[in-house]
Amino acid sequence: MLTLSFLGAAGEVTGSSFLVDTGAARILVDCGMFQGGRDADGKNRAALQFDVDALDAVVLTHAHIDHSGLLPRLCARGFRGPIFATPATCDLVAVMLQDSAHIQEKDAQWARERAERDRKPGMRHRDESGGHDRRSAPARGGGHGRDGDAGRATPPPADDDVTAPLYTVAEAQACLRQFKAIGYDQVFAPAPGVEARFRDAGHILGSAVAETWFGVGAHRHKIVFSGDIGQPGRPLVADPVRVPDTDTVVVESTYGNRLHKSLASTYEELAQVLSTTLPRGNVVIPAFAVGRTQEVIHVLADLVRQQRAPVLTVFVDSPLAAMATRIHARYGALQDGESREVARWLAAHPQRMRVLFTETPQDSMAINAISRGAVIISASGMCEGGRIRHHLRHHLPRSESAIVFTGFQAAGTLGRALVDGAAHVRLFREDVPVRASIHTIGGLSAHGDRAALLGWLSGFTTPPARAFVVHGERDTAEGFAVALRDELHFPSVAVPGPGARFDLA
Repeated sequence: MLTLSFLGAAGEVTGSSFLVDTGAARILVDCGMFQGGRDADGKNRAALQFDVDALDAVVLTHAHIDHSGLLPRLCARGFRGPIFATPATCDLVAVMLQDSAHIQEKDAQWARERAERDRKPGMRHRDESGGHDRRSAPARGGGHGRDGDAGRATPPPADDDVTAPLYTVAEAQACLRQFKAIGYDQVFAPAPGVEARFRDAGHILGSAVAETWFGVGAHRHKIVFSGDIGQPGRPLVADPVRVPDTDTVVVESTYGNRLHKSLASTYEELAQVLSTTLPRGNVVIPAFAVGRTQEVIHVLADLVRQQRAPVLTVFVDSPLAAMATRIHARYGALQDGESREVARWLAAHPQRMRVLFTETPQDSMAINAISRGAVIISASGMCEGGRIRHHLRHHLPRSESAIVFTGFQAAGTLGRALVDGAAHVRLFREDVPVRASIHTIGGLSAHGDRAALLGWLSGFTTPPARAFVVHGERDTAEGFAVALRDELHFPSVAVPGPGARFDLA
């Protein structure tokens, strides 16, 4: 017996989670949160509908919330086994899951307050698109957990009780004690009859391709989970490592239908935006706190170093991004030589580019007093929550300002609406006109484009017997599956739907 079930990221980009069952062992690869759209909360509450007690281990490819965000909920429901990840992923997830839990608690508090208002006679139904954001994308800094024993998981709330958080800060902290750090290229045994190894995926700090082997002898079957594959030649992280062989591959397809701009053209476009916007307005960059923010800082510093951008004042308005940046600094050995050189230059020339990390809400609000000359980097990357929404409300009506997107915007998110050319959006129960210029600079994407994905897959010396295309919007995944059949001659390629289960024996 060997079955593979697709619990998330099937026909969509978020919610990565794959369950492998050998009959003797059950391994979960990733346990991600669904993000974007009004149905994300319902999907997260309906997730994990399997026997958690029978699960032996979790193998985590990287720290992004769409791959790790439901781990505290899994543990609160009774999972007591190990969670294997690279050392850098363990460090990043420690701050990201607590930050996510803080947001879950705040969202639940808002839901309780709303329910209480709705019970009062004469109270009008509040517009969900305003004020508080009940979306599942962490953006703010962590807060204080509730009182009590952090090691004791509370009974799981009813899945339809939106006034209860998905999980609490205390539950996130308890979950962290189950993490086991495993370095790249080291073979380990998540469960009896199962082996695994992490290879550098070149996506974000600590990201990994997971090689897994199930069974023994002639019945041994290898499955490679790509996680998220990075774009070769990008700063800060190494290029993705190719894997020479596998029986089955599960591959992402986020950008399986397009090619990114070159890094050179990306530099040129960003330099142009800076030179034309900053004399009269501000440049606002929504960016994921982990990975993207650090990369944007690197590119801005490199532009100034090359004298292709003026002296800059850069505000990083995300406590989570500040913590992630400090973690990145501890793993300098994983960065390429050029990235270390730019970091040394920035440290030696603080007057050429000031990088200011804001911590308090008051510091964040004070940025609004600056009408021109500032670069504002803020989370979340898809504009689904956090401080970026306040900056957008302030700058979208200003034709002098520019909004620069550097990463994927999932369907149903505010970021996607702006990229698609919305003339106005709803923010904090207000209709906000879009007069600022909107720019999409794809060359900074942490995801490999179509050519990069096909290049990575071509590293197999023999086409895998089975391939499953995931982590892409349905049309994109199906188009990429055709490329695997036609261009790489993979014999069996499927685009699984949510909950699909396949027998690999």
